[in-house]
Amino acid sequence: MSDIIAKGEVEKTRETVQRPWLSPLNKRRWQNFKANRRGYWSLWIFLVLFILSLFAEFIANDKPVIASYNGEILFPVLVDYPEEKFGGFLAVTDYRDPVISEEIEANGWIVWPPIRYSYRTVNNDIPEAAPAKPSWLYDEETRCSRYFEGVDDAACTVGNWNWLGTDDQARDVLARIIYGFRISVLFGLILTLASAVIGVSAGAVQGYFGGWTDLIFQRVIEIWSSIPVLYLILIIAAVLPPGFFILLGIMLLFSWVAFVGVVRAEFLRARNFEYVNAARALGVSNRTIMFRHLLPNAMVATLTFLPFILNGSITTLTSLDFLGFGLPPGSASLGELLRQGQRNLNAPWLGITGFLTLSIMLSLLIFVGEATRDAFDPRKTFR
Repeated sequence: MSDIIAKGEVEKTRETVQRPWLSPLNKRRWQNFKANRRGYWSLWIFLVLFILSLFAEFIANDKPVIASYNGEILFPVLVDYPEEKFGGFLAVTDYRDPVISEEIEANGWIVWPPIRYSYRTVNNDIPEAAPAKPSWLYDEETRCSRYFEGVDDAACTVGNWNWLGTDDQARDVLARIIYGFRISVLFGLILTLASAVIGVSAGAVQGYFGGWTDLIFQRVIEIWSSIPVLYLILIIAAVLPPGFFILLGIMLLFSWVAFVGVVRAEFLRARNFEYVNAARALGVSNRTIMFRHLLPNAMVATLTFLPFILNGSITTLTSLDFLGFGLPPGSASLGELLRQGQRNLNAPWLGITGFLTLSIMLSLLIFVGEATRDAFDPRKTFR
């Protein structure tokens, strides 16, 4: 009876004791990361900016977020309503049209996003020829001069301001910055993660098996790495139709090589450790040894490397867009904004805005990378 009670108490104790979310080693690494205040706050700033950019349609859009018309609640930001719903005849509704907006407000209400422009919206009411300078640099009379009722026009409001001016096609620069930031980061993240999967797998196979496998793979990678990547990307991008995933696939052909050397070196160093030989003696499969026992050690160097690879991916995309071989024409692109700044030296807000956005984004990632390197530094983790 006492054995049963004791066993029940042991089981109850096991249930109440929960496994910590982070191991003691990872807690120490997180503390080292937080100790680098510049990198820690850079991570939070970057995450806030990226999360906000994911909701760009609710921040900068030429469609209302929500509207009420004849008692019906509508969500134009999510659903494309035909203009006939509001008494028109077109297939797509232009909510910036004064006739449409007045019709909706006469029979309901509208909630606009803070910026009433999407990245492709052309502002026909700018007071001068495009590119127009930021709206806050004009006096009120000049700023509202193109509206039908001038200063008294209801459309001449803060939501219709171009806070960072317009580009040479009269598109709002701030809206294009928000959407361009999202595209750049998403492109860099997808490319970095896909490259990490391929590069880590290739490096693991090379380092673990060694011998002829390592020799043949290494010679192939050396030949592949000697190809002038930028020129080849320019040639392929000029032949194939531009597109997000086409460009992603082209760059993935070469970017994975950066991870191979780091992972290969870790596997070559650790493949003859005692615990690996013991696992082989116990009949553990090579796949289990590689990805359960050796890979966690190799991921330390890989994770340290990730922010810098992400930086390089964003820079490459910006360079291709600047040269005209990147995303399709009209896409929100930081590189295209820099190219417009180069072509329109009389509009310094274009080049300055693109440069500052790119500089801040890359600087934040560099600071995060430095903090990650400190977090995984064994001299700080195990002291």
